[in-house]
Amino acid sequence: QVQLVESGGGLVQPGGSLRLSCAASGSIFSINNMGWYRQAPGKQRELVVLITRGGSTNYADSVKGRFTISRDNAKNTVYLQMNSLKPEDTAVYYCNADRIDFYIGSVPHYGMDYWGKGTLVTVSS
Repeated sequence: QVQLVESGGGLVQPGGSLRLSCAASGSIFSINNMGWYRQAPGKQRELVVLITRGGSTNYADSVKGRFTISRDNAKNTVYLQMNSLKPEDTAVYYCNADRIDFYIGSVPHYGMDYWGKGTLVTVSS
């Protein structure tokens, strides 16, 4: 009943910008921490940035000063503004929520560790 769907990936030249979105759908009434991860070809998935429900953030050193995460709790959506993109930012970007509280009918439930299917970002000239 609950899923995360990313959008906004694509091909961009070095130095360019992209904005990713991740929308959670379902009868949701609360999402805890959310984050963006990425996986480059032949590499392990790595954390890009986390944001708490209250808005505190934690960025990977490789993206500090270039990427900005934000969230709209009313829309159950998290965004990733990526500026000054580099070829090494090329990866599939995944959205994660560590806990989502939702209703089935009138009964509250929760689930842990939700992932989207990913959106591809390619930085190339």
